[in-house]
Amino acid sequence: MRHIGKAISTVLLVTNLGGVAQAGELAKGKELHEFNCLSCHGTEVYTRENRMIGSMDSLITQVNRCNVNLNTGWFDDEVEAVARYLNESYYKF
Repeated sequence: MRHIGKAISTVLLVTNLGGVAQAGELAKGKELHEFNCLSCHGTEVYTRENRMIGSMDSLITQVNRCNVNLNTGWFDDEVEAVARYLNESYYKF
């Protein structure tokens, strides 16, 4: 019975840490977005009726395209953080 309690505690801890990691990733994505992306365009590009992004994969591709074109030097995890921030804030895939 004691092992089950430890297993449940471990699962709850990992679940809570995952939420903290996600919140940290969203904050990182927001910061990168505000510092880099908003220098070229406002947020209206994400909410316009005829937006070109239709999936999470295409969002990641577009964020990476901007990363390359602006020569920001973001790593894959930073590209994904910005994409996740944009998804959470605007796209909702």
